[in-house]
Amino acid sequence: MQEYQYPLDLDWSTSEMVVVMKMWEVLEAANEEGVQVADFLQAYQKFKEVVPAIGEERRLGREFEKSSGYSLYHTVKAVKEQGTGRFKMGGETKKGRKK
Repeated sequence: MQEYQYPLDLDWSTSEMVVVMKMWEVLEAANEEGVQVADFLQAYQKFKEVVPAIGEERRLGREFEKSSGYSLYHTVKAVKEQGTGRFKMGGETKKGRKK
């Protein structure tokens, strides 16, 4: 995983920051090496407890996408569509072939 600047709110408690940082880490993993759908959805559910407002979620997601290139919205949508198993955004190898 690469080093990205994680969007955080300084008004959050330390435990809330940890939850949001975990979401960004899982989002990275879903786009880079793949994750279990259940693990991603669990991190997203906890993230939504800290960030319940859709407007704030969108703002934070855009900030993270700007620094990393990874879309929170599109990744969450794709994970929910898959439903179970292991998920990797795009599902392609480095040579461009489907796994």
